Amino acid sequence: MKKRMAEEAQARQEKIGSVTMDYTYYTGQDLYTDGDIEDKMLDIAMYNPPEDFPKIIEAEKSWPIFYHFSPLRTNIIDWIPFRKTDKVLEIGSGCGAVSGALAKRAGSVTCIDLSKKRSMVNAYRNRNADNITIMVGNFKDIEPHLDKDYDYVLLIGVFEYGQAYIGGVSPYEDFLRICDRHRKLDGRLVIAIENKFGLKYWAGCREDHLGTYFSGLEGYREGGAARTFTRHGLEKLLDRAGIHEYSFYYPYPDYKFVTTIYSDQYLPKKGELSNNLRNFDRERVLLFDEKQVFDEIIDENEFPLFSNSYLLVVGGAPNVIYTKFSNDRVAKWAIRTSIVREAPRHLHVEKLPDTEAACRHLANTKRACELLSERYDGTKIDIDQCTVIGGDIRNGLSFEFCNGETLEKLLDECLIRADVAGFKTLVQEYMHWLHYNEDTHAVSNFDFIFPNILVDGKRWHVIDYEWTFDRHIAAKDIAFRAFYNYTLGGEMRKACEDLLMKDILGFTDEEIRAAIAEEREFQLQITGSRASAGRMRELIGNRAYALEGMLKYCNHADIKYVAQIFVDRGEGFTEEDSVKFLDCFTIGRYLRLEYDIPDEAVRIRIDPCMYPCVVEIREIRVGDRVYTADTIEVNGKWQECGSIVFDSEDPNLAIEVAGGSHLTADMDVLELTPAFASQIVQSAAKENFVTRTKGFLRTKLRS
Repeated sequence: MKKRMAEEAQARQEKIGSVTMDYTYYTGQDLYTDGDIEDKMLDIAMYNPPEDFPKIIEAEKSWPIFYHFSPLRTNIIDWIPFRKTDKVLEIGSGCGAVSGALAKRAGSVTCIDLSKKRSMVNAYRNRNADNITIMVGNFKDIEPHLDKDYDYVLLIGVFEYGQAYIGGVSPYEDFLRICDRHRKLDGRLVIAIENKFGLKYWAGCREDHLGTYFSGLEGYREGGAARTFTRHGLEKLLDRAGIHEYSFYYPYPDYKFVTTIYSDQYLPKKGELSNNLRNFDRERVLLFDEKQVFDEIIDENEFPLFSNSYLLVVGGAPNVIYTKFSNDRVAKWAIRTSIVREAPRHLHVEKLPDTEAACRHLANTKRACELLSERYDGTKIDIDQCTVIGGDIRNGLSFEFCNGETLEKLLDECLIRADVAGFKTLVQEYMHWLHYNEDTHAVSNFDFIFPNILVDGKRWHVIDYEWTFDRHIAAKDIAFRAFYNYTLGGEMRKACEDLLMKDILGFTDEEIRAAIAEEREFQLQITGSRASAGRMRELIGNRAYALEGMLKYCNHADIKYVAQIFVDRGEGFTEEDSVKFLDCFTIGRYLRLEYDIPDEAVRIRIDPCMYPCVVEIREIRVGDRVYTADTIEVNGKWQECGSIVFDSEDPNLAIEVAGGSHLTADMDVLELTPAFASQIVQSAAKENFVTRTKGFLRTKLRS
């Protein structure tokens, strides 16, 4: 009997490379699909090695391909301290965006996914991994047969589908309970999910699952299969599920393409959250400056409420409290930086190579530490000391953890309180240290930018110096890089551009343009030939529309609410010699126009709108001249009450002018139906009609 069961089980398995595909619980039908794009993704996985994925992503310019194949997707789990003995369960593995990374770090990986085609993509891209088993089928059917001793259970972008996976009246609480019972007592359950109240949704990003605006904020009243939660909402679910040991982490900009992971032990600081244009999947609007709002949120200690995503770790918290990924680069410079808590009050910083090639970069960083320490020996400049972890550069570098405020923040504070003298003093001191011993020490820290300098009392701690070269680089070129990157951080900083670039550095406009081009070339050298994540957003082509521009567009699109002034320079009125006024209507239909009349003008024509209307002129003035009814030519009908009724969709008023003067026009404009306007104009009993409607018109115009 056991032999037959084993044979039947084996018959329901196949090998794709070294990966085991298990179809025991597969019904023979994929219950969800993204359509033809999945066939293309399968072709990519079958016929291309993973090292070619970046160039394929760039060539295809497709959101699904970028999402499923980008190596940046693994950032969300790369910082977790997996061991080669760990047993991992990945629920909802999809096309294997993180499965391969798990296989490299853990002992064994069991993947579960409902789709056979997606599971095949996973298997082919990871075909060399002999420690991956993919179970294809419904999680509810598979779950009773799973082990209960996993070191890690992962749900990356899956928990939001709990009601589809589990069903019932409390699907999310039940999902938590079910998943939690499959981890070891000292194991961890890891959940990555969007925050329903993520700032990006308030700012104008579409909800990730429905593709609609404000869906999560409005409580998903449109329906849909997915549900996301606030931190408080997740905590309520955990409590109902009987789970009380957990930690929250905050992937930024979000968990899909994370660049930085914060924690409650290390939250973001003002000025750090500036990478917010991440709408790879859909077009969006820009209702406000997310960086500035994030700064206010940080000031109010509310970042956990508005973080775009959460990474929830159930079980013991890892000792890493912060991670920054610098792997959107050429392989030889791909590293990540972590802050590690060894004890309640003892922190240190680690820089770890993401590739074998990056080890040399870290070795150069160690050498830079020695050279810079020698250059600044005996000064207030402290170079953050580093040691090689375990005596092997492949383990990375360990740095002292330094306290203080960034020079960037101190400069911002000067700007906020309008302390120009304080701002200049800090910049001048910065320039002093740039020049210090530059003639006697052939070492240049090209990374001497404001965020890399922590000021603690009278000490300046240089905490990052990875772009240090054992040759002379002019101080003004290093300073330009610091100044340029600083001024990119918002309008307040942008206002200092002339002070920094021209007054302090003495750069001309041409020199500034040349220096910007050199900085961009330096960045291209770092990222190499492959497109960065920011560049991919541009290539995919999903635009971000600023609110101000949208309003102007809407006004222009609804052309009838646009006023226009035509100029006659002695040869009549033409469309080419006219000016349109958007946003010229204020409260109600009150219209105010101001216009500097060209010197050559002899007449001006005012088109107050593009629809039949009644106009009551408050005042038309050119210089000191106020125009009366007998000096205004109209294509409508003057009424006894002093108003003008236009039955045309091109109403206009023309006046003779002396060029070089200033025009102001104030009038009330009330839209009429074409039939009503025509009735007024064509009525045989105009006087009686106007008498009857005089009060009505004035009431409407003034209301």
